[in-house]
Amino acid sequence: MARYENTKRKRNTKSKKTYYRTTIYDKVPERNDDMYFIAQEGDRCDNLANRFYGNSQLWWFIARVNNLKTNNIPAGTSLRIPISIDNAKGL
Repeated sequence: MARYENTKRKRNTKSKKTYYRTTIYDKVPERNDDMYFIAQEGDRCDNLANRFYGNSQLWWFIARVNNLKTNNIPAGTSLRIPISIDNAKGL
């Protein structure tokens, strides 16, 4: 699933460049089957996405759910890992 799969694009005819519009994401509701994880030194969102989803490119989904701004996670941070990636798509 591509991060910008559903994002609308705009093509500038003069420069022949394609620009993505703003991607809107739904909130990811908490579910009883979500996993919770305490980050340790060296943990990163891409490694966790690979471990839990089998796809390191979904790092941004874990970061978004946990309001992280980077791929790196400070040690001791409590993370919610949604079991379902159904909400990992933009509108």
